[in-house]
Amino acid sequence: MPIGGQSVASGAAYRPVSVKFSQRLELRQSQSLVMTPQLLQAIKLLQLSNIELADYIETELEKNPLLERAQEETGPVAPTDAPAPDSALGTDTEWETRTVDPERGEIDPRHDVHLDNVFPDDAPTLTPAANNDAEPMGLSATSWSGVGGQGGDGEDSNLEAYVAAEISLHDHLTEQLHVATTDPIERMIGATLIDLVDEGGYIREPLTDTAERLGVPIERADKVLKLIQSFDPTGVGARDLADCLRLQLVDKNRYDPAIAALLDNLDLLARRDFASLRKICGVDDEDLLDMVADIKKLDPKPGLKFGGGTVQPVIPDVYVRRSADGSFMVELNSEALPRILVNQTYAAKISSKVKNDEEKFYVSEALQTANWLTKSLEQRAKTILKVASEIVRHQELFFTNGVEFLRPLNLKSVADAIQMHESTVSRVTSNKYIAAERGLFEMKYFFTASIASAEGGESHSAEAVRFRIKQMIDQESPDNILSDDTIVTKLKESGIDIARRTVAKYRDSLRIPSSVERRREKQSLPAKAS
Repeated sequence: MPIGGQSVASGAAYRPVSVKFSQRLELRQSQSLVMTPQLLQAIKLLQLSNIELADYIETELEKNPLLERAQEETGPVAPTDAPAPDSALGTDTEWETRTVDPERGEIDPRHDVHLDNVFPDDAPTLTPAANNDAEPMGLSATSWSGVGGQGGDGEDSNLEAYVAAEISLHDHLTEQLHVATTDPIERMIGATLIDLVDEGGYIREPLTDTAERLGVPIERADKVLKLIQSFDPTGVGARDLADCLRLQLVDKNRYDPAIAALLDNLDLLARRDFASLRKICGVDDEDLLDMVADIKKLDPKPGLKFGGGTVQPVIPDVYVRRSADGSFMVELNSEALPRILVNQTYAAKISSKVKNDEEKFYVSEALQTANWLTKSLEQRAKTILKVASEIVRHQELFFTNGVEFLRPLNLKSVADAIQMHESTVSRVTSNKYIAAERGLFEMKYFFTASIASAEGGESHSAEAVRFRIKQMIDQESPDNILSDDTIVTKLKESGIDIARRTVAKYRDSLRIPSSVERRREKQSLPAKAS
């Protein structure tokens, strides 16, 4: 019969399709790296600097009751001739039954309490009979221990604790604002502008945006801005570098149309295009030299005098010292290593007194974390020592002769030598420092790219080539300024195969101007100065 307009051939039939579902067990084997919390902690500790590590340890000491700071061992305490408290007061029975005779002037020892810690305000008053040599104001060196000696709590007095803290730029400007104006609206505008002052002393936000945000006329905001620009340090509140220099020149009574034109063309001064500056400013060589000298005496960032914060000195992680036979010894800085211990006695004590599973789990987890942290710190120290030792072995000529002998080095070379992964070496060298006779260097300083040798020999370190380029430019004479092509030729003569664009890149990284700018600087102005 026809179906859908088509006929079905004889003998053909439709059969339903059956789908079979079945269950079966399969075994598969695969490998995967699971980042456990302990492994994440060990990786984190590797890349921390010693200052960050100290902060991390302090946090762990507060959180984990089973961790404690390792105390330095002290020598034996010398015996004293003073009797023990029990021998002075007798036994408990003697203490209770002892009798005294008041008529003979005896005092019951239970009432004779000697106070060793006397507060300064409660110090006994001296009488002439007690001290005939008392100093003025009734004080002597022995009666008043808080002056020039120990305080009332028995500790040495610290004069540094009484020194006023360094004032910040924000506080310095706010104090001047309160003196300069009493108008509450101007003080509000001034406080907002002072908040916008960055650490260099500049206000980068457009004044129109500030006035619109505060809902005040632009004229009034500009008036307060000019008031702030008159504050100390001179140049604060400037909008840009030219404005900062202008404020300082006005304060020195050195601002005139010629130097104003010079400030409007600081880009030409940066390029040392003195010929163009002479035309724009309408001055001769001598006047231009004087104006440039005046600008060099100014402070481009006056705000840095205040509130820079405490500068944290860099603490080396590794010391490199020369031994008697001329080789180098590598040792960890013990002062930078945290000293923590796991209090096993306290752990066993509280473990025996846990009452439920929750407390048991807490103690077990705290003990496991403490043990893992101490092992991670030990492994961190060993890894740093391994990496530093390999760096010193590879760069031995640098530590002996200087930067010119710095050899190219990459992470893979160190990783293969100490049989670790490159990522581990990268984490170890981050924020870690090596102290040697030649100075303090970050570990990453010794990893430099290689530049091929022109003679097919050993490659050269990029840092050593950069240092050689600087030496060549420093030694050039005003009559013989080296171009980049000339530097390339000289380097190839010394066996260094380098391209001209590479020389230009290294020169820019050293902030050395081009040969044209150096020629203008060394031939034009210095010749007129002499």
